[in-house]
Amino acid sequence: MIRKLLPLTLIGLLAAAMTSTAFADEASVKKAIEAKLGNKVDSVTKMPYLGLYEVYTDGQIVYTDEKQTTLLIGTLIDGKTMKNVTAERMQKLTAIRFNDLPIERAVKIVRGDGKRVFATFEDPNCGYCKRLAKETAKLDNATIYVFLFPILSPDSLEKSKQIWCSADRGKAWTEWMVDGKAPVAKGDCDVSAIQKNLELGHKLAINGTPTIFFTDGERIPGAVPIAKIEQKLGQTAPR
Repeated sequence: MIRKLLPLTLIGLLAAAMTSTAFADEASVKKAIEAKLGNKVDSVTKMPYLGLYEVYTDGQIVYTDEKQTTLLIGTLIDGKTMKNVTAERMQKLTAIRFNDLPIERAVKIVRGDGKRVFATFEDPNCGYCKRLAKETAKLDNATIYVFLFPILSPDSLEKSKQIWCSADRGKAWTEWMVDGKAPVAKGDCDVSAIQKNLELGHKLAINGTPTIFFTDGERIPGAVPIAKIEQKLGQTAPR
C-alpha cells in the first residue's frame, strides 16, 4: 500500500526544470503506478522539476520519475521562489463543487443575514472541532452547514444521532460544542443521513476533522482561526 512508502522532502535544486525529452507520458505512468501500488490513480501530471511526474492517488500526492524507478512522498518546494508546490497542488486536486454537497444532510446554523456560506465535516467529540465551533460562534452574517462525521468513537455516532434528532439541530450542536451541554433527542428519527455523510466523507478523502469547504470549492483542514475564515469568506462570493 502507498502508506508504507518512506517520506522524503525535496528542496533546493528542484527549481531547475528538466529540458530532456521524456520517455514516458502521463497515460503510461498512470498504468505503471496502478500496477505497482494496486491503487486507482486519479491523475498524473508532468512537473517542471527534475523530470518528475505528480501522481494523485488515494487522497495524496506521490512523485515518480519517467521510468517509475523511484516513488517519493513528501513536500515539493520550489527552490527559487520557496513556494510549497505540493500544498498548492493539493488545494486544486482536492477542491470540490460546493453546489454538489447534499446540504439537506447537514446541520444548518444561520447567523445574521446568513449570506456568507461554508460547510464543515465534524465529529462531536473532536477537540479541534470544538475549538472551531468557538471560533465560528464569533461570525456575523454567515450560514454554516455542519455535516456530522462521527469517526472517532461509538460515542461520536451516538451524539451525532442525538443532535440530528433534536428539536433544533443547530442549537443542539452549538450548545454541545461550545457549552458542553449534552444533546437530547426529541425521539426516534431517520438517522440515515449520518451514514451517508460518512460515505461522502470517505469519497471526498476526508481523513480528519474538522474539514472546511468554501463556496469556491477549496478545502482547509483543521481548526482555522477566525481571522483566516473571515479572510476566505471575503474572497468568495455569497450564495
